[in-house]
Amino acid sequence: MDYFSICLNGLCIIGQGILHIRFSGQLTGKGEKGWHIGLYLLLLGVLEWWFVLPGMAAVGGMLLVLYGMNRFALGNRRSVSWVASILAVYISQLSFGITNSVEAVLFPHWIGSPWLYLLLLLATAAAFAICAGCYMAVLKFLPLKDYGQIPLLGLLLLPGLFFFAAELYILHSAYSQLDFPISLAQSGKHAALLLLQVLGLAALLCTLYAYGCICRGFQAQAALGSLTQAVNVQKTYIAQAQMRYEQTRAFRHDIRNHLSVLSGLLNSGRPEECRAYLEKLDLTSAALSFPCQTGNPVVDILLSEKLELAKASGIVTETCLILPDPCGIDDFDLCVIFANALDNALAACQEVTGPTFIRIAGQRQGDFYMLEFVNTCLDTPQPPMGTGLSNIQTVARQYHGTMMTEKAGDRFCLSVLLNMALPPETSQKGPC
Repeated sequence: MDYFSICLNGLCIIGQGILHIRFSGQLTGKGEKGWHIGLYLLLLGVLEWWFVLPGMAAVGGMLLVLYGMNRFALGNRRSVSWVASILAVYISQLSFGITNSVEAVLFPHWIGSPWLYLLLLLATAAAFAICAGCYMAVLKFLPLKDYGQIPLLGLLLLPGLFFFAAELYILHSAYSQLDFPISLAQSGKHAALLLLQVLGLAALLCTLYAYGCICRGFQAQAALGSLTQAVNVQKTYIAQAQMRYEQTRAFRHDIRNHLSVLSGLLNSGRPEECRAYLEKLDLTSAALSFPCQTGNPVVDILLSEKLELAKASGIVTETCLILPDPCGIDDFDLCVIFANALDNALAACQEVTGPTFIRIAGQRQGDFYMLEFVNTCLDTPQPPMGTGLSNIQTVARQYHGTMMTEKAGDRFCLSVLLNMALPPETSQKGPC
């Protein structure tokens, strides 16, 4: 191998390494750092020049190394790490496979000419351009960072592995050794392989586009469920508000009679009966108010309903929450947060045998407002984020905040930080 081939091979490894890490970081939303790229290039260098693996084994080793970077350096889940690694390596191999098909047909005529070196550099640049363009298309069709709990992600592994294995077979069988000069039949074979690889790339992009539409369908379904939940809360609020209005109107209508009774008891010198009558009035007026008053009537209604369910299940509740006025957070979004958080807390407490509790707290910190929900749960590993937490996370992002979960033994804590000063972001819909 001459010096030009060594330098070109090193350039390809460095370029692919940088593209692999940047693509994986942007696809999963974790973001790449300089030391990620440096470590990956070091591992690729060791794999290339220390172990000196044959063609297909070298690509397999690159795939395993990239999976390790995704899994342990970027901190992605197993399924996400596999999908990101397979897509990154497959697209880079496919890009170079397409240029190899062109090289096999055209470049033999330039053997012995100094222009061959320039053509090889141009072919390498074209391969990197194709690879970068495909990466951009995948990032558009399949933004894993925009989906909380990716539904049916394993469905991408089989078609991804099929495309990957087919491309490796083509590279190994057709380009591991070329005979010169190239005959007309061989030129036709390489042209057919070029068409096959372009069709494979198109099939991959179509698969990813279809999967992206499926993910957006799951998002729409979750949004519809959240909207239905909020509508039910609003209906409950209206019904209870009407009921309390009628009760308050009846109480105000009878207040003159109550005052006449109290005046008569006092004038007749019966203070004990007067005190007992006042206690009954106090109980009646207390029934007209909400058990938990946060300053927001919608949240008050929702909390009264959920806390009634908790009381019926023997769950101890504690609420320390006053929402600022004006709050800057839409009632609909507050319903999404409180309804999903309390539904999850109630479900978790009902799985526990023994004493259970739910604690709700809120605290203002400058322009931010922190909501905290703490509840009893089973002492088991924390499950993946479900639809309820995904909805809460979406609302938190709309208000330039964040959602955090923490599980310690038999206690689960959900914290939601919201920015009340900035206007909420509108959700971005995909092209599907």
